[in-house]
Amino acid sequence: KPFLQRKASKRYNMDYVNAPGRNHLFVPGPVNIPESVLRAMSRNNEDYRSPAIPAMTKTLLEDVKKIFKTTSGTPFLIPTTGTGAWESALTNTLSPGDRTISFLIGQFSLLWIDQQQRLGFNVDVVESEWGRGADLEVLASKLAEDTAHTIKAVCMVHNETATGVTNNLAAVRKLLDHYNHPALFLVDGVSSICALDFRMDEWGIDVALTGSQKALSLPTGMGIVCASPKALEASKTAKSVRVFFDWKDYLKFYKMGTYWPYTPSIQLLYGLRAALDLLFEEGLDNVIARHSRLAKATRLAVEAWGLKNCTQKEEWLSDTVTAVVVPPYIDSAEIVRRGWQRYNLSLGLGLNKVAGKVFRIGHLGNLNELQLLGCLAGVEMILKDVGYPVKLGSGVAAACAFFQNTIPMIESRI
Repeated sequence: KPFLQRKASKRYNMDYVNAPGRNHLFVPGPVNIPESVLRAMSRNNEDYRSPAIPAMTKTLLEDVKKIFKTTSGTPFLIPTTGTGAWESALTNTLSPGDRTISFLIGQFSLLWIDQQQRLGFNVDVVESEWGRGADLEVLASKLAEDTAHTIKAVCMVHNETATGVTNNLAAVRKLLDHYNHPALFLVDGVSSICALDFRMDEWGIDVALTGSQKALSLPTGMGIVCASPKALEASKTAKSVRVFFDWKDYLKFYKMGTYWPYTPSIQLLYGLRAALDLLFEEGLDNVIARHSRLAKATRLAVEAWGLKNCTQKEEWLSDTVTAVVVPPYIDSAEIVRRGWQRYNLSLGLGLNKVAGKVFRIGHLGNLNELQLLGCLAGVEMILKDVGYPVKLGSGVAAACAFFQNTIPMIESRI
């Protein structure tokens, strides 16, 4: 083609994933979407006020409670992202000026803190070194001192995606109970729910939330929030301004049996139905065990490469993402660039304080062991490309040895 024609063609062709085979998606969200979910979403629009959509919504709301492990919680399916779900959790339960305790341990906890501050709350920030979990000793001392109960909420990111750190939610509940403190317990479960052990009722969590694009393996666009009876009671007196995210509007339509105060994404609802069916068919306990296997194999590979995990203690290790620390002479962003440009492999960048220092391997959602081995093989070649003296096959071999002894038979095929 003539030069100008080629230039125009290039300008308008935005599909850069034009390579043989599939893109190997190993960022910690958005994740791979199962074929059955894609097929379920491939449908025309419908009238959401017809009997069909409310009937499906009713079953979705009941089934969503199972992924939070709650019988008493009230779920809300909001057409938004995790950030919108955060805002919904905060504005429905708190008033401007309320004191919150929030733990800064990475980029996503930082963003939630920023949101709390911009919404006008008095945020008591407890900061830890990136790679460490929330400092529960500081929380204990603050709860002990707060005899006037000025703390209205404790806000925690369950799984900090930037550093691969998972916090102990049960320990937080134990502290709140020990000091007989009435503060609400708000939890970001965006990269944990449907992949890590999560027990809303048992751990006394008042608001939990997740996003559709993580372990649910859906497209981005649905924020799922679940509120305890205590949180619903708090929402009656909370004075934060809210319109789009107001639970009151949802509850009104729940009572009417039509469920939607505004137009939902019909396609995402059908996708959610298919995604939940897949999770329940596999069994939530099996899903959690699968994520644990994938994470353990990834960590064994990292160790075989002679590299370090960003997470500093075993008790904080995440089963949904591994942040790998690179030597100081390597820019981790180059590893991510090279993976995409040469191997059609998408890895997670290091963010903020760990930019250039770590790259992230996401191992969550609709993913199996052989897919992960492909990713690990790609990482080994990239490390060699950027000048790191990795022994090719070392990490893959370590992961294979682990998998060969731990992968269960596929139940339906026995």
